[in-house]
Amino acid sequence: MLPFAAVLLALQGPVVSDTSPFRALPLPAPNRVRGPSGAPGPDYWQQRADYVIRATLDTAGSLLHGTGRIHYENHSPDTLRFVWVQIEQNIFSKNSVTYALNQPPLHFAGGAVFDFTGKGFIGGITIERFRSAGRELERTEYGTMMRVELPRPLAPKGTIDFDIAWHFPVPPYGGGRMGRIGTRLYEMGQWYPRMVVYDDVHGWNPLPYIGAGEFYLEYGDFDVTLTLPAGFVVAATGTVQNPLAVWAPATRARLARARRSAERVQIITNDEAVTSGAARRPGTKTWHFAARGVRDFAWAASPDYRWDASAWNGVLIETFYRPSAAPWEEANRMAWFTIKHFSDTWGMYPWPHATTVEGLVEGMEYPMLTFVPAIEKREDQYWVLTHEFGHEWFPMMVGSDERRYPWMDEGFNSFIDYGSAEGYFKGTAYGDTVRRELLAAYGVSAVPGNEQPLITNPVESRDLAWTAYQKPALMLTVLRDAVLGKETFERALREYVRRWTFKHPQPADFFRTIENVSGRNLDWFWRAWVYTTARLDQAVDSVGTAGDTTFVFLSNRGQMVLPVTLELRYADGSSERRDLPIEMWNLGSRFTSRIRTGAKAIAGVVVDPQAIYPDVDRANNRWPR
Repeated sequence: MLPFAAVLLALQGPVVSDTSPFRALPLPAPNRVRGPSGAPGPDYWQQRADYVIRATLDTAGSLLHGTGRIHYENHSPDTLRFVWVQIEQNIFSKNSVTYALNQPPLHFAGGAVFDFTGKGFIGGITIERFRSAGRELERTEYGTMMRVELPRPLAPKGTIDFDIAWHFPVPPYGGGRMGRIGTRLYEMGQWYPRMVVYDDVHGWNPLPYIGAGEFYLEYGDFDVTLTLPAGFVVAATGTVQNPLAVWAPATRARLARARRSAERVQIITNDEAVTSGAARRPGTKTWHFAARGVRDFAWAASPDYRWDASAWNGVLIETFYRPSAAPWEEANRMAWFTIKHFSDTWGMYPWPHATTVEGLVEGMEYPMLTFVPAIEKREDQYWVLTHEFGHEWFPMMVGSDERRYPWMDEGFNSFIDYGSAEGYFKGTAYGDTVRRELLAAYGVSAVPGNEQPLITNPVESRDLAWTAYQKPALMLTVLRDAVLGKETFERALREYVRRWTFKHPQPADFFRTIENVSGRNLDWFWRAWVYTTARLDQAVDSVGTAGDTTFVFLSNRGQMVLPVTLELRYADGSSERRDLPIEMWNLGSRFTSRIRTGAKAIAGVVVDPQAIYPDVDRANNRWPR
């Protein structure tokens, strides 16, 4: 005799899988840490790491020596018996994963090249000590990660201080994100041991730093002193705490004027930069910086800098550049517009200054500080500058996991960058058409069999420029323009920024926030764009007339579904637009639109008349063919 459950299964017949594009997306269940609306729950927590760092740059050998204290707070409900620490300069050690793989450089639009191998430079970091309460702690290095055994378990709400010392040779080309030009210009990122994030989703996140995946960091306060040759000028995350010691009276007076000016004030003029660069000053100078509520700290230094500054809404906008970087005289205006635009549109910039530095790095972002090269073409210069500043919103404010989900960082940023470029160049051919390049990129990169989903880990991505930057920007453009509408979309994205500033969102938090604020179920949208490489092919199959009613027979021939926009063209030369909602596909891939046209005869029908969709076969978008 069959068991009762088996009888029931037999009566039900064969199991049929749900292939509807509107089926529920299998997201992690919401809980009290991450709520069902996409907002942090009442029990949301994250760890905190505060740093006190004392560092010296020996330019004779380009060696960085550092000592410091890390104050770590365990806000989790878990007892920790070890911690993980990032020692990312080991990307340049001779036995690194990056060197073993010998990966080719990444190439991006505009000719930017990111060679994560450091062009063969052999270096790496030496940890001289890692102590707590005077006791050296047992530690094990795994490439760019280091596990440290705690002297005693760290209970929830417990804290521990680590006393650390380290040194490393500064690479002449630092994997696209930091480095130096000889001994005259230093751009310093990934330069101190950093705590790995411990979160409610994965616990510890010690994913190796290989190159393509960027960073995931805890928030805290920084107190940093940097000792360099006396003639160097330093720009850094944070604000200068000893201005009388590092700035001349004329410099301080010009800065005071810049803080009241929307136009650039030359803090160090071209002639002064040339004269300073030619001088050889003996001795050293120590700079003291402090930053609150940031996830990282970076700095740059050179004796050759020109320095411009202006202000917007209490934020000091600074640009540092060499005299040879002539196109950079407009950079301060570009930066001023960028910070204002992003603040007005997506949420107020939260820190006291926004600084960008010209140098060897093709483009990299840190809190309050970005590295941007000099580029001859004005439009390209603006794009890179606004892109790096856009990262102040994603991920410096909204602290997503770049090591796993670059589409939530590079992609969201690329989307807002198009709005910035459209604003700065409004009324020009470039400003009015720049976003169209996303559809052109789709035609090149969305190749069946080669394209990968956005959710792909960045170190597994064959076309990172597409999966991390361009496709998510196209996705958000379509979501805004064709699904939600501009006002609803911007309200939802602003709310996502508000909810998750200085916190760690996951993909489900983003999806739920947009849906909760917009009032729309978008599982069908996220599945197609993020988790698959579904392609769109909307078609007009035929058109028929019965009395005063015209029947437009439509089909969805691809795997992606989107709403349909019809343009009806009448025999008398007039036309009108009809928008059909996504629910038209509820019952399958064919739909008949019934349109009362009266005595007017339809001469033609066009689907997606403005060509805003990545439709793979536009030839079937019109009738008659």
